[in-house]
Amino acid sequence: MVLKEYRIAMPLSCEEYQIGQLYMIARHSLEQSGDGEGVEIITNEACEDAEYGKGQYTEKRIHLSSRLPYWIQAICPRVFYVTEKSWNFFPFTKTEYTCSFIPKLNVFIKTKYEDNNGTSENCLNLSEEDLKRRVIDNVDIAFDELPNNKHYKKEEDPKFFKSVKTNRGGLVEGWRETDKPIMCSYKLVDASFEVWGLQTKVEDFIQRSIRDVLLLGHRQAFAWIDEWFGMTLEDVREYERKIQEETNRKLRQSNGQDEAPAEETNEHELDEDKKEEHREESKDSV
Repeated sequence: MVLKEYRIAMPLSCEEYQIGQLYMIARHSLEQSGDGEGVEIITNEACEDAEYGKGQYTEKRIHLSSRLPYWIQAICPRVFYVTEKSWNFFPFTKTEYTCSFIPKLNVFIKTKYEDNNGTSENCLNLSEEDLKRRVIDNVDIAFDELPNNKHYKKEEDPKFFKSVKTNRGGLVEGWRETDKPIMCSYKLVDASFEVWGLQTKVEDFIQRSIRDVLLLGHRQAFAWIDEWFGMTLEDVREYERKIQEETNRKLRQSNGQDEAPAEETNEHELDEDKKEEHREESKDSV
């Protein structure tokens, strides 16, 4: 099984990237939600780890059955979602993807962010065994082509986009060697699908899909810089909260539900009265 380490350089500092990434993920989740598919946020709360300290834990359901290739749809139930659990201890994060309908499917991602252009040899502290399996893939947000033309927007192309607030862009050949500031996202992706006859095909598909998402998402994080530049972490968390409510509402409405049925409430969800009480308490604590 191959380990893929994607290295995505950005014309940002790590401090800036932390804000830009949170903004991008929230906005992208909203834009991708509709017609019964998209990202449903279940949990978004503070957490703490003995090794990494304080962080943020999120749990999401990614509804995407009709967006899968037909050969995967054939083995999936009609109602299909992937569960994403993520622990963000910036500049280190870990994420896992599972599916209760397909227990043999597992994806684990470890990420480290550093203020360099991708030159760290082993910033994720891989073992000698993992280093032998690792394949490095340098993702260029400016000159790697998007796999799907429907996602292409000239105003989001780093070769043409020019930031008004920071004067960064458009990016030219060799920008990773010359532009300052510069940072890199190191993402180690371990994907497994232990089903005989489908393992290689599915694992390759997962890796390609993750690379596509990384390329598009990082292009957008940079192209939207004038929208999030100057935000504090508190600002972007508040933006994230508002988008979370709107995204969940949009997903429920597209499924013909005005609100989530009571029987579907789990330990991560609050009823409407508690949500209102929670919002009022949050206002008092600010």
